[in-house]
This record gives sequence, structure tokens and C-alpha cells, in this order.
Amino acid sequence: MFSHVTLGTNDPARARPLYDALFAVLGRPLFFESPDGDFFGYGTAAGRLFICRPFDGKPASIGNGTHVALDAPTRQTVRDAHAAAIAAGARDEGSPGERPHYHEHYYGAYFRDLDGNKLQVVCHLPVSQAGP
Repeated sequence: MFSHVTLGTNDPARARPLYDALFAVLGRPLFFESPDGDFFGYGTAAGRLFICRPFDGKPASIGNGTHVALDAPTRQTVRDAHAAAIAAGARDEGSPGERPHYHEHYYGAYFRDLDGNKLQVVCHLPVSQAGP
């Protein structure tokens, strides 16, 4: 459904290590970086996430009620990605776990990046396919 999502940052160099760690766990490569390093993106043709300073030159800010959910192939990947983000300075917004109020196989974790953007890593597969 989506081509890409862009999140703003006020300090790309500070944001970069968190996203490098997160996407290393998710197996989504860095596919774009501007010459000055202030604009970079991860993913594949199936979906991409860009991080950059806002194009209007104003400070980056977060959207209330907005978050980006990143798909994970296993529940362990959810746990590993959440741990990598937290270790890189993200703030926990919901530890890895089942959330059956969304659907019976939903397993996710939430965190905020260094600019306050809310992200989630989620696996939608049943335990029989995604592991415990």
C-alpha cells in the first residue's frame, strides 16, 4: 500500500546509529544516503523509510497519534529490534508482547526515536510460523 514513509529529525548524525542498529536487525539495508549524510533511507522496493531534516527548514516535530509500524518476520526479531533500538538510545513505549486486542497473532513492541517519533516493530504471524 505504501511506497515510503519519511520521518523528520533535527540531527541526522545523531539519529543515524539508532536506525542503522534497528534496520540491521530487521534485515533492511541502507539503500540511499545523500552526499552530506543528512538524508538517508532503508528498505527495499516493497517499502522504504527515510530519515531527514524537514524540507521546509523548520524544526522536526512529532505527530500526536502517529507512529510507523515495521514488519518483522518472527517474534524474536521483534524482541531483537526493540532491544537494538533501546540500546541505541530509543525510549521504550511498550515492551515486546502479544496484543490480542488487535488480533490473535499480533506481537509487537513500541519505542520513540531520539527525536520523539514513535515506531513499532510487529509480527502478525501465528506462533507456529513466527516462533515463541
